[in-house]
Amino acid sequence: MLPTLPLLLFLLLLLPVPLSPASPPAVQTCQDFIHCLISGGGGFPSNLIYAPSNPNYSTILESTIRDARFNSTSTPKPSLILTPISTSQIQAAVLCSRRHDFHIRIRSGGHDYEGLSYSYSSQFAVLDLASFRNVTVNRAEKTAWVQSGAVLGELYYRIAKRSPHLAFPAGVTNTVGVGGHFSGGGFGFLVRKFGLAADNVIDCRGRILDRASMGQDFFWAIRGGGGNTFGIAVAWKIRLVTVPSTVTVFSVVRTIEQNGLDIANKWQSVSSKLPKELSLDLLLTTTNRTKNRATIKIAIFSALFLGKTDKLLNLMQSKFPELGLTGEDCKEMTWLESVVFHGGFPSNATVEALLDRSKNSPLVWTLKYKCKSDFVRGDPIPESALLKMWEKLMEIEPEFGGILMFPWGGEMEEISEFRIPFPHRGGNLYMIQHMAYWSDEGERHVGWLRELYDLAGDYVSREPRSAYVNYRDLDIGMNGGEWRRYERARVWGEKYFGKNFERLVRVKTAVDPENLFRNEQSVPPLPRGIRSQRIAAGSQFDRCTL
Repeated sequence: MLPTLPLLLFLLLLLPVPLSPASPPAVQTCQDFIHCLISGGGGFPSNLIYAPSNPNYSTILESTIRDARFNSTSTPKPSLILTPISTSQIQAAVLCSRRHDFHIRIRSGGHDYEGLSYSYSSQFAVLDLASFRNVTVNRAEKTAWVQSGAVLGELYYRIAKRSPHLAFPAGVTNTVGVGGHFSGGGFGFLVRKFGLAADNVIDCRGRILDRASMGQDFFWAIRGGGGNTFGIAVAWKIRLVTVPSTVTVFSVVRTIEQNGLDIANKWQSVSSKLPKELSLDLLLTTTNRTKNRATIKIAIFSALFLGKTDKLLNLMQSKFPELGLTGEDCKEMTWLESVVFHGGFPSNATVEALLDRSKNSPLVWTLKYKCKSDFVRGDPIPESALLKMWEKLMEIEPEFGGILMFPWGGEMEEISEFRIPFPHRGGNLYMIQHMAYWSDEGERHVGWLRELYDLAGDYVSREPRSAYVNYRDLDIGMNGGEWRRYERARVWGEKYFGKNFERLVRVKTAVDPENLFRNEQSVPPLPRGIRSQRIAAGSQFDRCTL
């Protein structure tokens, strides 16, 4: 039975536990972990534990693997999959993990871009939060509690069904899990008006830790500091936003022969300066692929406007007439319907499609993919460089390659880079997602994407070259085998978090010094030798215990 009280529960085990001089054999460790879960005080039902010998193991493991690149025979598989249905069972899993030095990975929606929520190089278990899907909307307060195993489509649907005038600013893909999305920031078509998803996480409560007991530094860190780092978030309280009953959307295509390059170049200067009510993204890609290469360059301009068509047309004619937008290009609908429109669904899909958590929703998640991110600050990319990047997309390497550009400005310009760990705020014109999708074998497509990424290097943020933690990219650095290797973590950490990385390290050191919650790109605690002096020089943190 699911808990009736929504919680933001962070299970942190902070008392030092000495490890034995020699690690026990892997099989024995796994058996000890299972015994602890079931009979050692954990009270974890055996029917919620799946080993590879269980006939349902593969089905559960693959249910939320969103990147086929990590669903091969060579991908390391978990020794166990745990599917808890109560917070006490999550607590038991964490306690037994620490007691027996058995690593766990936390999975909510399975959209980690490097598969880190369900893969690991050594023995491990996946703690799958799929049963934690409750969404409770308070229409009068304009707030909601949402559990981490819910996906964005479920969240949006439940909100809009309570009131068509309420919404939440988060991502566009319906199967993205709330837990990881909020932990890394989270953005979509409402970001210019209302900020990130993490900007609108407002409170937490629970019988173990709540916002008051965890302290402001800890609460700051969990909203954008990256998933699987500071604990397990079971539920979040969020601030809902008000949207009009009718919004307007469009998605128009311009080829290079239709002045697509000139229009795309103008978009760079205009998109971040448009009114907050309008978000207009740009996808550079190609079509008409033959055996050797694509033959047509296309620019797709997609938008959400919080208002009606006539007002949008006047705005576009004034601010961006080069696009040539017409009334026939525009569609009026509800905000919830706009989520379906931009979510990659068939044109005849209804809003109920948002509740489909399967891998085929949308179909793109049955492919292999690799993505990399950038932020463009100050000056736009020169038109000649933009064309060179577009030409790269003509190559046949991936079945689909694209450069998705999402405008910043608006509310993102006004929020401090230190408000939460997500630092990419004022001065950024737009964010780039470099993308490659394919279905055949081989990793040559990853090399192609790296070449595309290199073409942008001289024209994006530098020192460091910034990246978005929810578009995880192990190319920019990893912690390696020694989890506390602080200097190695700084390489990628400052790209994701900027000057906030040091503060995140101090929080991690205070609340999880033994680094129980970790992955290849999780914020590490400080090395023991410099721990005391570095913490004393920074903020003071509440020590959180069970």
